[in-house]
Amino acid sequence: MNEILQSALGPASPQAAAITRLWWLMFWVSTAVFLIVAGALVFAVIWGVRAARRQRNVSMREIEADSDTILTGAVAAGAATTVFILFVLLVASVRTGRAIGSSPSPGGPPSGAKLPNAVSIDVTGHQFWWEVEYEDATPSRRVTTANEIHVPVGRPVVLKVTSRDVIHSFWVPNLQGKRDLVPGYTTAVWLQADRPAVYRGQCAEFCGRQHAHMAFELVAEPGDQFERWLEAERQPAAEPVGDAESRGRDVLLNSRCVLCHTVRGTRATARVGPDLTHVARRDKIAAGTLPNARGHLAGWVVNAQQIKPGSQMPPNILPADDLQALIAYLESLK
Repeated sequence: MNEILQSALGPASPQAAAITRLWWLMFWVSTAVFLIVAGALVFAVIWGVRAARRQRNVSMREIEADSDTILTGAVAAGAATTVFILFVLLVASVRTGRAIGSSPSPGGPPSGAKLPNAVSIDVTGHQFWWEVEYEDATPSRRVTTANEIHVPVGRPVVLKVTSRDVIHSFWVPNLQGKRDLVPGYTTAVWLQADRPAVYRGQCAEFCGRQHAHMAFELVAEPGDQFERWLEAERQPAAEPVGDAESRGRDVLLNSRCVLCHTVRGTRATARVGPDLTHVARRDKIAAGTLPNARGHLAGWVVNAQQIKPGSQMPPNILPADDLQALIAYLESLK
């Protein structure tokens, strides 16, 4: 699946399209204002030069009278134009706010309300990663993952966002505007992807030392693929195949990994760090910092602080054989 360049000027949703239209309107208005002001400046310089030459044959009183007339007209025209431009931008801004704050369906409910076919996802910001939970009326069918959000193309999605520690900001430029995540307060934001692709998102509010390395991927895919992905995510962790994977599971369950992480189907049920039940299916690790490859995964487990200083992941010094077994087990969690 193609990865789209992260840009607010490459809209792929109704909400992002509304933001882009407002941006272009302000860009062209600002360009026109700049050209008008520059033209007026050139005119003033030329008129001043000519006025200086006329002083020999025309009295100062006549020159001042002409100047006052031109200045009064210019100030009046400038004030009227400014009021008109500000009014136009105000109306456009209000309309854009309504467009990005309501559901994607025409005439749909406001932000936070329900649509019959909408996908509801809880997103929680942590220092420095994203917890993603797919809601379901049956608790056992809820899905929890990290740093990767899958959505179906053409269906409305409501993201209920909050923070566990400090203020974060959820931003997928191609699909929506920014939404702040405030601890203890949940807000909702709608989006709807128009075409399948992988969109990069990030935290847009400084949240600490590793703010710049707090990214995520939003994967928009056809509805049938999304349903298959969701059903696969509902399954518990795969049973180990072979001695290396079995030993790796034992290493995980007998280390301090279980104090932070969940691997469904095992006794690892902590919620401090990302859910690892299907970690091998994710494209990246460490909130978009590294590709999900064996060497990067091993380096992250052993000493995350060297890769991402200030993150909440502590070092884990393991014997070489145990580390290789643990990585083999983690790579089997698909």
